[in-house]
Amino acid sequence: MRIGILLSGCGVYDGVEIQEAVLAMLALDEIGAEYICISIDAVQHHVINHITGSEMPEQRNMMIESARIARGNIKEIKTIQPADIDGLIIPGGFGSAKNFTKWAFEGPNGTILPEVKLLLVNLINVGKPILALCVSPIVIAKALEGSSIHSKMTIGTTASASPYDIAGMSDDLTKAGVETTMKDIKEIEIDKVNRIISAPCYMMEATINDIRKNIRSGVEALRDLIE
Repeated sequence: MRIGILLSGCGVYDGVEIQEAVLAMLALDEIGAEYICISIDAVQHHVINHITGSEMPEQRNMMIESARIARGNIKEIKTIQPADIDGLIIPGGFGSAKNFTKWAFEGPNGTILPEVKLLLVNLINVGKPILALCVSPIVIAKALEGSSIHSKMTIGTTASASPYDIAGMSDDLTKAGVETTMKDIKEIEIDKVNRIISAPCYMMEATINDIRKNIRSGVEALRDLIE
């Protein structure tokens, strides 16, 4: 079993959530699956100082930054075909809302990178499952927007503590054509019809061990859909 992991950079505020990416790798290794890291050879939206939260006056490349997490073993998205992988994981981080899409700036009206949309749509069309962690359901929502496919996903729950506006983001996902559900850090959503799994991860207040367990549940569900 070979699973792609789509990375948007290196760092929660301007790229991928590193802990979610690494824990996805660990979970795949634990179930005996191989993973292949994938990114995009393009400049990320901006660079954030992760200590101060302020924008830095420089540019960084998504693929070069993602290679830090992948230990240099990474593939450019345009070289990947659905036949190359059995499924895909999209970790969270603001890169999903700033680099893969422009959701962070324009909400559900924001655009999505064509190469990201192409890979996701092609995977779904051939029945290969996708696991979206944290905020990454927005990427799938943008990829499927306007199509005949109506996904069912979660981005968290209003019933538990969260640093984010779960109600507002769920409403925005609904505007993009998603049927949203409320799930806490111990739960995942499995859309068996479209073979899409979503796990809230750091959308909720959680410990790293909570995140590990949430991702492991999602990876096991991904494996079960493939098998």
